[in-house]
Amino acid sequence: MNNTTETHRPILVILAAGMASRYGSAKQVESFGPFGEKIIDYSIYDAIRAGFGKVVFVIREEFLEVMKSNVGDKLPASIEVAYAYQDFDLRKFGVDRIVDRQKPWGTGHAVMSAEHEVDRPFCVINADDFYGADAFQKMADFLKHSANDKEMALVGFEVGNTLSDFGYVSRGVCEVNEKDHLQSVTERTNIYRKDEGIVYAEQETETTLPKQTRVSMNFWGFTPKIFEVARALFPDFVEKNHTNPKAEFFIPDLPDYMVKAGLANFSVLPTDAKWFGVTYKEDKEQVQHCIQQLIKNGHYPSRLWPVKKVVDESIYLDF
Repeated sequence: MNNTTETHRPILVILAAGMASRYGSAKQVESFGPFGEKIIDYSIYDAIRAGFGKVVFVIREEFLEVMKSNVGDKLPASIEVAYAYQDFDLRKFGVDRIVDRQKPWGTGHAVMSAEHEVDRPFCVINADDFYGADAFQKMADFLKHSANDKEMALVGFEVGNTLSDFGYVSRGVCEVNEKDHLQSVTERTNIYRKDEGIVYAEQETETTLPKQTRVSMNFWGFTPKIFEVARALFPDFVEKNHTNPKAEFFIPDLPDYMVKAGLANFSVLPTDAKWFGVTYKEDKEQVQHCIQQLIKNGHYPSRLWPVKKVVDESIYLDF
């Protein structure tokens, strides 16, 4: 491995430990492409084209073989692959309390779980969201040329391009200033279309969101400085929420804190791309159709990864 080259290629951290409660199955390894490709495959393909050099999957440990056989082992040798486990052991984050929970502590906790595999600027995405090539290219350019401990980023999607036709979604709603810097990000967990508009519901009150409102789809660009901030905030969060089995330490809590404390700027990299994903089982047919159209229009090959063959006990890529 050329270490000089590798240090300039950002890392892609993929959050794939979710329980898929609304979707009802392991959607991270559901097939959507013509040769069994998953949404995660398209994200990795776009990331490699944009210049990322390493992929870190954050998973539940018992999911390792499924993730390796369905995704990780199929990737080209040019990309480094690693796995990190999100679990219930909080001692590694300086928390001695034992908390009885059915699921881990959310996306911020998932990012913390990848710390030992990250040593340079990196991007965080969800495994089950399709973001598009434009988002990866913009983030890769930022991480390679602009990122430092005082300058980080997120890709801001228009909320109107991120909804499901089959139920509510959760989004980090962004407030952005005239310099396209993030001022605040607030997690809204109940956003949906109503009549001709978009609203979010909170304590039985509906609030309108303009369709151009920038939202976080968990497409963040960080430096390893974020782990220091997370380690400072997480123990207090656990202490305050250890009796709430549904409390989650969200990624947006970290940049929101950093911005308000004056620790860093977060550039909001705009995209008008249409996000799509599988929040609900009914979304699957629409996602498959969208991918087919992208292939038809030449954005992706029909088969993303070359087939690996075994000859004389050595594995090579069959192009």
